[in-house]
Amino acid sequence: MTKIATLKTKGEKELVGYDRMVFSRPELYNLLMARVALEKIHYNKKVISIEQNQEGAMILCSDGTTYYGDILVGADGAYSGVRQGLYRQLQRIGRLPSSDALELSKGYICMVGTTAPLNPAHYPGLDGEVSSAYQVIGKKSKYSWSAFSVSGNRICWNVVSQLATFEEAVEEKFRNSEWNPQTIGPMIAEVKDFLTPFGGTIGELISATPTDMISRVFLEDKLFETWHAGRTLLPSSGQGAVTAMQDAVALANCLYELTSFSPDHIQEALQIYKDERFSQVQEQYEASKVNAKLIYGQTFLERCARHLIFNYMPMSVQAKASSKGMAYRPQASFLPLVADRGTCQVMPQKPSKRYLHEQLKKNSATVI
Repeated sequence: MTKIATLKTKGEKELVGYDRMVFSRPELYNLLMARVALEKIHYNKKVISIEQNQEGAMILCSDGTTYYGDILVGADGAYSGVRQGLYRQLQRIGRLPSSDALELSKGYICMVGTTAPLNPAHYPGLDGEVSSAYQVIGKKSKYSWSAFSVSGNRICWNVVSQLATFEEAVEEKFRNSEWNPQTIGPMIAEVKDFLTPFGGTIGELISATPTDMISRVFLEDKLFETWHAGRTLLPSSGQGAVTAMQDAVALANCLYELTSFSPDHIQEALQIYKDERFSQVQEQYEASKVNAKLIYGQTFLERCARHLIFNYMPMSVQAKASSKGMAYRPQASFLPLVADRGTCQVMPQKPSKRYLHEQLKKNSATVI
């Protein structure tokens, strides 16, 4: 438990105009789901095949149910059933780039959870107004782990295992496709005695976490070239919640501008979406790989880089590097835009012709 470095976010609010806030991911899920009609959400559905033609798109699920629509968005991960179905179709007709047919690179396995309320007397700093965030890197180990205090005297924790070989990645791919709470036992047995800076062990945090609040995911490492074909779209994958929300906003803006659901109009909208997102995702993908090596890396060179960057890189250089990713902040074009609050230069957003037209109609007086 030797301290390696202290990371600071000095001047961040001045740059972006907002404080950094820390909260558990299930709270974000609940916030989003509170805005969606419950009958529109279906659970325990596994896509096994897709079909699409000039009239629409269809998915067949493992329970025998089928669903139809004008557009199919495969936002179900890197091992997406939608992606596999579409790529098989494209491969049969020779339209799938060879790079998209390759397996993903070796990556990381991540187990995460949020505890029930804990006793602050046993975990110093747990009830503070400012979150305590700790990242622990195992010594000569494939594991690293973290613990963040969040409101309600709870701790969000994770354990990350760096996969050493491609064969390990293929095996974990299969395991993750059949994930359920009972399959995490072997990993828990390996990490339960790891110490945390709050006091106690990871095992104690896991024991204080409801089973349905524990997830185990495979963090993949690949940027696909093929994002859409026909009526089917595959958003960028494996880049976390921020990119997922940016994907959703950019896609919603493109769909909002659709004047019809004809194949040509849909293809045009999906291509506009990719044109906006691909370069941004590519940049974030490269940054994500570097960050993963700094935070989780176990090789000698990764340890050296971590020591030098976290202890000797000037704060001004760190701030400049972080502000680069803050410039891209898409907003829903069908809502009033939020004004910039910080000093960071924000990339301009293309205005919505439809929204401007509707606002003009709304504000115009009718004269008879």
